[in-house]
Amino acid sequence: MSLKISPAVKDENNPKPPPGPTPIPPPPHALLRWDQVPEDFVECFILSGYRRLHLSAQQCLASAFQPTNETLNFWTHFVPLLVFVGRFGRLLLLQGAGLPPFHPALLPLWCYASGVLLTLSMSCAAHLFSCLSLRLRAAFFYLDYASISYYGFASTVAYAHYLLPRLRLLDAGVLTPYAEGWLGWCSEEVSRWLELYHACVLPVAFVLALGCTAACCLSRAQGCSYPFAVRTFVFIMPLSMACPVMGESLLFDLRRSNPTLFLYFHRRYLWLLVAAFFNVSKIPERLRPGRFDIVGHSHQLFHLLTALSIYDQAHYVEQGLQQYLQQQGPEATVPPQPTLTGTLGFMGLLLLCLGALVRRCLQGTRIACKHE
Repeated sequence: MSLKISPAVKDENNPKPPPGPTPIPPPPHALLRWDQVPEDFVECFILSGYRRLHLSAQQCLASAFQPTNETLNFWTHFVPLLVFVGRFGRLLLLQGAGLPPFHPALLPLWCYASGVLLTLSMSCAAHLFSCLSLRLRAAFFYLDYASISYYGFASTVAYAHYLLPRLRLLDAGVLTPYAEGWLGWCSEEVSRWLELYHACVLPVAFVLALGCTAACCLSRAQGCSYPFAVRTFVFIMPLSMACPVMGESLLFDLRRSNPTLFLYFHRRYLWLLVAAFFNVSKIPERLRPGRFDIVGHSHQLFHLLTALSIYDQAHYVEQGLQQYLQQQGPEATVPPQPTLTGTLGFMGLLLLCLGALVRRCLQGTRIACKHE
C-alpha cells in the first residue's frame, strides 16, 4: 500500500521555492495602451499615449512636457489663456478701454472676461490633472462643462449690453412696419414684445446654462450611447442667444452697417461649425486609429478652433464696447446702464448654482473601478 503525502505537509528536504518577484508598476512617465487603463480613460480610436492612473499633482504637471495624448489638449488652451489674460488685462486693468477698471460700463466686459478665462483654465486643469483619481477626473470634467456654460452666459451678458441694443432687428421703430405687414401688430405691441424679449434674455440664458451643464454631466454616465454628440449639441445650445445678430445679417445689410461685426461674427460660427464636425466625427483618428494618438487628433483640432472662435468673438465684443461708449445724442437708442446686480451679481449666482449642480452630479456618480 502506497502512502499519499498531503501537500499541506512541509517537506524539509525539498523546501517550497520562494515566490517570484512582485510585479513592479510602470514608472510615472511610462505611457500605456488603451487596454491598460480604466475604461473611463479610453478615447475613441486613441490606442496609445495614455498616462497611468493615480499620478501625483507634480507628476501631472511634469506630463505637460512629455508626449502623451493629453499634452496638446493642455497646450492648445493654455497658450490662448495667456493671450486672453494679456488682452483683458490691457482693457480692464491698464485702462485700454479708456475707463477706470470698475466703471459701470465695463461690468459686462468683466463678466465676459471671467467666462473666457474660467473656461480655458478649467479645460487646462481637466486635461492635465485627470490622472489623479477616477473621482477627481469626473469632478474636473464636470467643472469643465460647468465653466463652458458659465462662459456662454457671460457672453450673453456682454451681448445684452454691447450688441443687442444697437441691432435694427430689435429697434421698435424699424421693426414696426414689418410687424404691421406680417402680423398686423401696432407699434405699442411691437414695443411690448421687444421689452419682454430684453427682460427674458438673461433669465433664459441662466436656465439654459444650468440645463446644459446637467446634460453634459449625465453624458458621462454609463449607458450614454453618443456622449460626444450630446455634448456638442449641448455646447451649441447657448449660441442660440446670438440669433438676433444672425437675423440682423439676413434681414438688414449688416455687412455695410457694421463690417467688423459681420466679419468676425460669421467667421466665429464657421470655426464653431468645423469644431463641432471634428468633435463628433472623430476624424482623423477614426480613419487611421493609432496614427494621431499624440499629435493631430480631433480633440486638439476642436481646442484650436474653439480658441479661434473666442478670439474672433472678443473682437466684436470689444468693438461693441467702443460703440457703447461713443453712443451720444437723444436720437440714439441708449441701452440701460449696466448694474452690479444685473452683471456680476448674476454671474455670482450662476457660480453658486453650477457648484451645487456639480456636487449633486458627483454624489450620484458611480464609478466602477477596482483601483479606487
